[in-house]
Amino acid sequence: MGTSKVLVTGATGYIGGWVVKYLLEEGYEVNITVRNKSNEEKYAHLTKLAEESKGTLHVYEADLLNAESFAEPMKDCDVVFHIASPFIINNIKDPQNQLINPALEGTRNVLNAVNQTETVKRVVLTSSTVAICGDNADMKDQGLSALTEQNWNTTSNLEHQPYAYSKVLAEKEAWKIAEEQNRWSLSIINPGFVMGPSLGGATASGSFEFVQDYLSGKLITGVPRLVFGYVDVRDVAKAHVLAAQKNSDGRHIVSNKSYTMLEVAGILRQSVKKKYLLPMMQAPKFMLYMIGPLFGLSSKFVSRNVGFNLQFDNTKSKEALGMEYIPIENSLKEMVEQMVK
Repeated sequence: MGTSKVLVTGATGYIGGWVVKYLLEEGYEVNITVRNKSNEEKYAHLTKLAEESKGTLHVYEADLLNAESFAEPMKDCDVVFHIASPFIINNIKDPQNQLINPALEGTRNVLNAVNQTETVKRVVLTSSTVAICGDNADMKDQGLSALTEQNWNTTSNLEHQPYAYSKVLAEKEAWKIAEEQNRWSLSIINPGFVMGPSLGGATASGSFEFVQDYLSGKLITGVPRLVFGYVDVRDVAKAHVLAAQKNSDGRHIVSNKSYTMLEVAGILRQSVKKKYLLPMMQAPKFMLYMIGPLFGLSSKFVSRNVGFNLQFDNTKSKEALGMEYIPIENSLKEMVEQMVK
């Protein structure tokens, strides 16, 4: 990683915080961007990590929608970790402004700044497995037993799965910009559904909303047979750092194992000491067509996702990055302990 000076966008976020922690522990000089530098409480945990580590931390103010704001924080950096992007799964009222614009324009602005910064040799960008597969039915439609880095989500749009659509647009924009130059290389990290503790305490990440729905008893009457690929947030962060250190180009599926929502309830029941009103059964698919809208599930989503299997091939992450995955049981246990505390 060259002279060991790097930039991390989204450093105060769920994944970004852990990336910063690992970089500081290894002695890197880390520049981070925040929306409001005067709000020191937002990044105080990172400042403390820097004081206790071999590395150094510099805080800059930048806005994803301001193309000029990344020039100064990126100056003299060898690697840029572009992690900042919204993850919202509930209460999406304006997908264009809540999801698409910050994801797409933010990626464009950061990478245009990279093009103007001669020292940058590599960009590591956070995408998602939803850029690989939009609906679980996609895997069956393509006759696949597992999805790989070669697959792309072609079924999401602004009205159907807008979060997934934002990740597709952002990643494709990154590839377009990368392929138009030859100075820097691009590593993409495609995580599954991220679980595990947050370094910054309370977080607005959709991952915590998801777990809170279990703990609150909201799902006690039953859950749909929905399958997600899960991964620990610390593994996702390590994958970012390893992709830069090992100069591993291209996409990397970073997902440990797939579970149904009912299996996740079973893991919570076994892993967490306190007894919660966790779901005991799967809701029939026909019922979800009727009650799905109450939980924000459209008929199309139910049709294309409920009842379908989903598997991701993480071979590249193991072979190219040397990933060894944390069991999801550990991720959920520590996550719930933090939420309770």
